[in-house]
Amino acid sequence: MVSGAFMNDRRADHLRVAAPSLTAAVRRARVEEAERSDVIDDLRGAELARLEALHEAIQPVLAQVPEGVDIFDAGVVPGDRPRLFIDMIAFVDMARDRRGYRFVQDARHGRVTIAESERIDTMVDAITAYIARRLVERDKAQASAQITMLAPGVVSGAAFLEAHAPVAAPLAAASPAQRPHPRAARRGRWRHGFASSFRFVLEFLGSVTLVALVWAGAYLVWVNYLRALWAAYLGAAPL
Repeated sequence: MVSGAFMNDRRADHLRVAAPSLTAAVRRARVEEAERSDVIDDLRGAELARLEALHEAIQPVLAQVPEGVDIFDAGVVPGDRPRLFIDMIAFVDMARDRRGYRFVQDARHGRVTIAESERIDTMVDAITAYIARRLVERDKAQASAQITMLAPGVVSGAAFLEAHAPVAAPLAAASPAQRPHPRAARRGRWRHGFASSFRFVLEFLGSVTLVALVWAGAYLVWVNYLRALWAAYLGAAPL
């Protein structure tokens, strides 16, 4: 009986499950994380290498940007997702498959994909076209700013033509035979100038006459009425 009980205890110890070891589990997790980090570092290194290759490929294009244009500052920025920035709103990163390039732009209504390819030359063409569009937009913005900075009293050529369209249109549409002779045009300008001068003289004389009449009327009123009242109430009149 004792021997049978001993055998049962040994069988029970053999079937008993060992308690899990947290230390061993942590060790395995660290090993797996190290292996995963090595893989991620390898992928990130490959992405950086491909983006650096694209950066070198667009250097001849960037060298042709006019002097004084500072909107392009291309450079590779490392990180969890390395990126090759072209300017402040556009960059190139690797696609989800880690093999193709993806050229995107942060637009007003969200992020827009401009081009996506595994070939460097295709991406160089897309970046070149983007730089050209940005230069055109910059020139248009500068032209608009210069027009806005004009003084309020300055009238542009288009506004001048629009304001004088009723006068300029008949002259432009007239045939050479219908247009006035230069001598007749000069005579008309002389007559117009003489009439303007004569009208100015008449207006000036009229103003002087009006002032003289007002002064004479005031003097008569003073002599006939106001001077006596002044002398009666205030003493000797000044005039």
